Amino acid sequence: MAKAKHGSATASPHLALEHFLPYRLSILSNTVSNAIARDYQEKFGLTVPEWRVMAVLGRFGPATATGIGARTAMDKVTVSRATNRLIERGQVLRSTDTDDRRRAILELTQKGQNIHDRIVPVALAHERGLLEALNKKEKETLDALLAKLQSHTDRDGPN
Repeated sequence: MAKAKHGSATASPHLALEHFLPYRLSILSNTVSNAIARDYQEKFGLTVPEWRVMAVLGRFGPATATGIGARTAMDKVTVSRATNRLIERGQVLRSTDTDDRRRAILELTQKGQNIHDRIVPVALAHERGLLEALNKKEKETLDALLAKLQSHTDRDGPN
């Protein structure tokens, strides 16, 4: 039996980080997000979390911060900070839910909607550029695999 590092008689499994799926997905996500973030920041003065809040509100309409967090997998603090900056800039409006006065409803203002509508083509252009590396069948397979992994993670957790 080969000795493991640190003198242990039992070798622990070796993690080849460059082949570890969660690591690879994280690196890909960060690389893509950072490239897009440069455009959001330079052209629109937005951070990635701010854009994600705007994207959810633009796609699904008024929502709570909890709902935005659930759709984006962002934590409460990140959603709150992004939302507060958007409110300060007049891009998002916070109002009290008429059915439950303890809840706040967030929605894009006209200014926010205008910015959202200008960003969408930029985001879609980034997506097209990324997907140019794949043929039609590969795109369909990627979409199916991502949906399957997301469904599995949503249902059973990452374990």
